Amino acid sequence: MIILDVVFYSFVVVVCIQVVFYGIVFGQFAFDKSSNKSSKSIDVSVIICAKNEAKNLKDHLPSILNQDYPAFEVVLINDASHDDTLEVMESFSKKYDNVKIVNVKNVEAFWGNKKYALTLGIKAAKNENLLFTDADCKPVSDQWIRTMCDNFSKSSTIVLGYGAYNKHNYSFLNKLIRYETLLTAIQYFSLAKIGIPYMGVGRNLAYNRSEFFKTNGFINHIDIRSGDDDLFVNEAADSTNTSISISKKSFTTSNPKTSFKDWFRQKRRHVSTANNYKFIHKCILVFFYGSQLLFWLLSATLLAFSFYWEFVLMLIIFRIFIQFLIVGFSAKKLNEIDVLPLLPFLELFLILFQLTIFITNLISKPKHWK
Repeated sequence: MIILDVVFYSFVVVVCIQVVFYGIVFGQFAFDKSSNKSSKSIDVSVIICAKNEAKNLKDHLPSILNQDYPAFEVVLINDASHDDTLEVMESFSKKYDNVKIVNVKNVEAFWGNKKYALTLGIKAAKNENLLFTDADCKPVSDQWIRTMCDNFSKSSTIVLGYGAYNKHNYSFLNKLIRYETLLTAIQYFSLAKIGIPYMGVGRNLAYNRSEFFKTNGFINHIDIRSGDDDLFVNEAADSTNTSISISKKSFTTSNPKTSFKDWFRQKRRHVSTANNYKFIHKCILVFFYGSQLLFWLLSATLLAFSFYWEFVLMLIIFRIFIQFLIVGFSAKKLNEIDVLPLLPFLELFLILFQLTIFITNLISKPKHWK
């Protein structure tokens, strides 16, 4: 059966590709034993862009303003909110002398564009080192600023951090969201480790003002509403200027979506933004996700026809073992170990979910910033 022979040898190639990704590329992060950076204090501006985030600011700003760090300011950007966001910001500025408010009003050319608001905030910041998070995020410790800034150096001007999601017990959606977040972090941390940084998350990201102005800010993708974090990193980061922060004290947390509909809408935006990555980065991601999909499709086909089923089963077990090993070590680093028992189910569901998003985005464009 020539067709099944082709399927079989294709399956062997796909397994090899998956083992290379998990065992060699992602293993760079999973088995990384880099020592902690030396503690130092540098002036830093924490930048938070908020649009209709009054409640989140009330809940989360104290954990940022009370950081154990000697020299920092907090730049609060009110992006044309129509709730009490500005009033909440002003109440904090009266209590803390290191709070600076940038009140952005919509202009016709940049209506509802977060990148425009962020640009004004970055220009208003007084320090060279900038640390970004979102209004709905909370540092897990009072050492967040310190541990993120410890990764700045003369050569490292971009620092990629981890933005986790809060755990909700007995929720499959919660585990799925956190698994997707974990897998994405494994990818961007690992590729940064091997000198191919391609993205970061705005929930926890730091870079120098000079890097921002070197790339003319967001000008090359200003017409794309999302991507103030990953598209900027995709353009500005290289093998010499990027470092990662994986100290648990440097993490931030936020509440994930609680319905598949809301998460689907959020991921549509993220996937559409990835279409604007550099060609090499898109190739790597397509190669990885394509090999994931083919692994399950080809293995199911071969097992259904019992074609060399013993050897196929052995390869399936081998690949899953490597995956469990790498994801397990990575999950331990990132405090996501509880997703492991459901790993095969989460992977299959996520593959189908991403395929649905890709098809949907081909039909219609997703909406963006609030």
